[in-house]
Amino acid sequence: MALVSEWWLMESKMKIWIPRLIARATVGMALLSAAIVTAAQAPARFVGTITAISGNTLTVKVDADGAHQVNVPPTAMLKRIAPGQKDLSAAETIPFSDLAVGDRALVKLDPGAPAGTEEALQIIAVKQADLAMKQQKDREDWQQRGVGGLVKSVDASTGVILLTSGAGSTARTITVNTTKATMLKRYAPDSVSFDAALPAPINAILAGDQLRARGAKNADGTEIAAEEVVSGSFRNVSGTILSLDAASSTLVVKDLSTKKPVTIHITADAQMRRLPEMMAKVLAARLKGGTGGSEAPARRGGNGSWNGSGRGGGDPQQMLNHAPAIQLADLQKGEAVMVVSTAGTAEVTAITLLAGVEPLLEAPAASQNLLSNWSMNTGTPDVAQ
Repeated sequence: MALVSEWWLMESKMKIWIPRLIARATVGMALLSAAIVTAAQAPARFVGTITAISGNTLTVKVDADGAHQVNVPPTAMLKRIAPGQKDLSAAETIPFSDLAVGDRALVKLDPGAPAGTEEALQIIAVKQADLAMKQQKDREDWQQRGVGGLVKSVDASTGVILLTSGAGSTARTITVNTTKATMLKRYAPDSVSFDAALPAPINAILAGDQLRARGAKNADGTEIAAEEVVSGSFRNVSGTILSLDAASSTLVVKDLSTKKPVTIHITADAQMRRLPEMMAKVLAARLKGGTGGSEAPARRGGNGSWNGSGRGGGDPQQMLNHAPAIQLADLQKGEAVMVVSTAGTAEVTAITLLAGVEPLLEAPAASQNLLSNWSMNTGTPDVAQ
């Protein structure tokens, strides 16, 4: 009887313990799963621009997913590097006070930080002034050693890309030679930012894409050994402005090709220029196969920035580069514009907008090629990743 009682007592305890053990195990597994999910969801690091500093907290605007509030404890390692520098052994250790709004920063997060907080383990920063200087040098290098155009064909097996560049009498074919060492990047969908361009294989480049490459060119610029290539699929819109909305930074254009309205968003990254009337006539004459020499003086503005004579100077791309910059407020309802934008149908984001283009619309196909060759925004460096 005692044995039975002891067995019954043991069984009763087991009936209590086993559910408790199962419950504890279930809770433990749930907590572990939550921790794994949290760890998977939390970014180990991110790159962005410092937009605010308050106490020991940084606000970092990340290119991909908005802003982060990051606590920077005294134990965090803070380094400064030159733009484009990859080797951290030469990086300078800096105090927190050396960080400034506008600096680019690579933030590595502390995985041991309290739940719900982002705490920096390491910050690698690039000074805003150094970045601006590097950007200017890169822009100059892209102009001097760069080529651009529309992709005619891609041979992934040989790494050779053929471009068509220019329009009208300036049209030509450019051979872009790539190797395994060539840095290949592609604009992210719906993005006009070079910073957001991502590495992509050569077979991601398609006929009709816009492409720019920089490297060593031959004497006449028809062949280039590419060190860097950036490509993207974009849309050309030519038409008249139906309406403008300064508050939302948008305008609606009636596309001449589709006869439908397109809403165009204007961001801070958009390049906006207006062609002077004489420059527009010169370009239109060239696109039709003429020289434009009878319609324009040899030079404009006394600085040789563009040459309308058609005799050796006045490269169309350079002429567009020297056209005066404008703002959204400078545009008017009813005037004609040409736009290169992100791919889209009813709504797009402008990469380049050119006003004063009425003479160019007489040769719309050639004009679109001209603008496409010129429009890509390149050369903005980033911190080491």
